[in-house]
Amino acid sequence: MGALIGPRKPTKAKLSPYECGFDPFENARKKFDVRYYLVAILFIIFDLEIVFLFPWAVSLNEIGNLGFYAMGVFLLLLVVGFIYEWKTGALEWE
Repeated sequence: MGALIGPRKPTKAKLSPYECGFDPFENARKKFDVRYYLVAILFIIFDLEIVFLFPWAVSLNEIGNLGFYAMGVFLLLLVVGFIYEWKTGALEWE
């Protein structure tokens, strides 16, 4: 059966939990700092802004002034949230 699947030649590098070019220096089960998750969530939130901006920009002629002002309020809320995160130091990495 081994000849059908292919030969298995386990080496130390293949059995290593990491294959990124260097030896692991800590335990893989180490807990991450909460700031890592906070930055990831902030990236997702502000990245989703682009998902809403593209269809809005394409259909701007059809939705008129109401759509323009609604997106302005949306962007204003995102900017206020970004400034709040900046001022509280959530984007600082020490």
